[in-house]
Amino acid sequence: MLKLIKGICSLFLGLALITSSPLQAQENEGCRFNPFTNTWEGPCPRPVVSAVPFLRIGPDARTGAMGDAGIALSPDANSIHYNAAKLVFAEQQFSLSATYTPWLRGLVRDIYLAYIGGYYRLDDFQALGFSLRYFSLGDIQFTDQNGQALGNGRPNEFDVSVSYSRKLGENFAAGVTGRFIYSNLAAGQTVESIEINAATAAAVDISLIYNTVISPLSELSLGLAITNLGSKVSYTESSIKDFLPGNLGIGAAWNIDFDDFNRLTFILDFNKLLVPTPLDPNDDGYLERREQSVMRGVTSSFTDAPFSEELQEINIQGGVEYWYMDQFAVRAGYHHEHALKGNRKFLTLGFGVKYNVFGLNFSYLVPTNAQRNPLDNTLRFSLIFDMDDMSLEG
Repeated sequence: MLKLIKGICSLFLGLALITSSPLQAQENEGCRFNPFTNTWEGPCPRPVVSAVPFLRIGPDARTGAMGDAGIALSPDANSIHYNAAKLVFAEQQFSLSATYTPWLRGLVRDIYLAYIGGYYRLDDFQALGFSLRYFSLGDIQFTDQNGQALGNGRPNEFDVSVSYSRKLGENFAAGVTGRFIYSNLAAGQTVESIEINAATAAAVDISLIYNTVISPLSELSLGLAITNLGSKVSYTESSIKDFLPGNLGIGAAWNIDFDDFNRLTFILDFNKLLVPTPLDPNDDGYLERREQSVMRGVTSSFTDAPFSEELQEINIQGGVEYWYMDQFAVRAGYHHEHALKGNRKFLTLGFGVKYNVFGLNFSYLVPTNAQRNPLDNTLRFSLIFDMDDMSLEG
């Protein structure tokens, strides 16, 4: 039974990994398998793995053009994904956004992420946000362990989120988000007489934002977001469940208004998954680490590996955005992930246009290493609809 549980978990986590990790094709030169001890030795890749990793995909083209950094970026209709606390500082009262992101376009044509987000400011001190994210894995043919066809399916995942943010001071705000998650990777299929089910979970985000003026022409924003903390999930009746991709993010944005026509923003984010560092299935503590409670997993995620390895698990994203007359924007960014923790390293480029209440953003990803990324040679776009002519009370 233990072998079966490990096999099932590996199967579905492997399928889910294509939603957030690059294609793992390269080998680390220092990593070798020792047949005498039946273990891997040397500096081997050990990325942190979670269930439903599609929750960590940057959903919009604006931040996608800036290395996926967005924790302290000025608020828009997609802010609930990065930091819902920002919404109360939005200039418009109501905004909607829709984004379409092709996924693995170089290999298949029917995998995509669709995202709808928005917010509504109740008054000068409160705001509500919402989002719907849908991830389709396209048509997949299921087979048994002997390679015999078992039929076709369309695996899919989605989440629905609602947030509330409130000012706690003139320049300080907090936000909380509730999220329902559904993941159907192979419901109705069986593995060794064990039925595979759809997985469901609930999660919360807690976020903070602080804005301060540092000169007559510039402003600094600092943000913190703890996201996707919630119940563990399983695709079978097994008591062994997998962690959601809980994440701790810290970000800063420096906004410079040169004059009424030119504005420049520099942003920088640091992100770390609040998930235990994985062990090889042959290690004695393999099951014990996977069976940890959610809170135990969060706390141990900072101490369950050597300090140098814990630092490797911090992803760094940064970018720059230039606006001219609040109508034309040019963006660029960079995303860095350690070679042993996923090795996602890429440049991003993009631009945006805004006319009246409509806005359109585009982004493009350029890999900087030999490892392929699901967004290679893919243009994604977001459409934003802003309304600021509704009167606010208070």
